[in-house]
Amino acid sequence: MTANNSNDGPPSLIHSLTSVLQHKVPNAKLKTQVLPMVPEIKLALIEETYPQASLSQEQIDFLMDSPPYWAFCWASGQIMSRYLLDNATEVKGKTVVDFGSGSGVVAIAAKLAGAKRVIALDIDPAALIAAQVNARLNSANMEFKHDITGLEIEKSTTTLLIADVFYDRENLPMLKDFILEYGDLIVADSRVKPDSLKGLTEVGRYASSTVPDLGESADFNSVGVYRIHAQSMNECL
Repeated sequence: MTANNSNDGPPSLIHSLTSVLQHKVPNAKLKTQVLPMVPEIKLALIEETYPQASLSQEQIDFLMDSPPYWAFCWASGQIMSRYLLDNATEVKGKTVVDFGSGSGVVAIAAKLAGAKRVIALDIDPAALIAAQVNARLNSANMEFKHDITGLEIEKSTTTLLIADVFYDRENLPMLKDFILEYGDLIVADSRVKPDSLKGLTEVGRYASSTVPDLGESADFNSVGVYRIHAQSMNECL
C-alpha cells in the first residue's frame, strides 16, 4: 500500500499503521484521542499505556534512534494548531504547506481554520499514512506529499508551517532558503533557542506537552511561535 492511495478505507490504513508501530513498539496500539489544548481535533495516537516496561534494551535503543514520531502529538504541533484555530485569518483562503507533518495535526488545523489548499509534507511514508488517517477522522480534505521540491505551488503566496523541526540542528540551514522562497512562514518549536532562528521574530510563547505525555523536561513544554520579520529578506542575503 502506498501512502497516497486515498481509495483505501480507514480500517486498512489503520491496520498498516499499527503494523509499522508494533515493529518499533511490540504490542502497542493506536487509540483515537482528543487533544487537550485543541479539542476540535482528534488523532489516532499511541495508547498512553504502551508497554514500556516489557521492551528489551535493543528495542529501547531502536525506539530512541528511530521513534514513531507520528504516533505522538508533540507540544509544538499542539500549540501551532491552537494558534491557527485562534488566528484563522493567518491561513484562511490560502495555500498552506505543513513541512514535516508527522501526525498531520497542523495541516488539519489549517484546513479547519479555512485554508483553501493544504499539503501535508513528510519524507516518512508512515507519517503520510498517519496524516491520512487523522485527516479522515477530522473530515479534512488535504493532499499528502513526500518531496517539497516537486510541489506545484506559487511559493510567494504560500504559507509554510513548521512545527518541531528545527530541534535537529542539521535542519537549520533550510530556514534561510524558506524565508527567501516563501511569502509567509510560521514556526512553532520548543527545542531550539530563539536566537538560532535568524530572520524570525517570536510572536508568542505557550505552555503545552506531548500527547500522550512523555514526562519531558519542562524546557520542552515551553513553545515559541515565530514569524518572518520585516528585515528578514535583507538579513538572509
